Amino acid sequence: MGKKQKNSKDRPRQEFIFQRKNYLFMFLGIGFIALGFILMSGGGSDDPTVFNPDIYNFRRIKLAPTLVLIGLGLEVYAILLNPHKNK
Repeated sequence: MGKKQKNSKDRPRQEFIFQRKNYLFMFLGIGFIALGFILMSGGGSDDPTVFNPDIYNFRRIKLAPTLVLIGLGLEVYAILLNPHKNK
């Protein structure tokens, strides 16, 4: 007489594209990128006529960009990681 309702067994199971392991690496990569940008910030001077040489220190020139690049590498790894491969 009417439409027959489908049970939950009949419906296809909806899955996420990524698994837990992928998301862990994604959040770790985001953390590295955020930390890199935080370490890169600052170093300015209140007086524009005075040069502050702290802008060229190790933390802003070497460490922070390296952390950002590591974070981007982790993001690429998280996207390409196949968690079903080693089950």
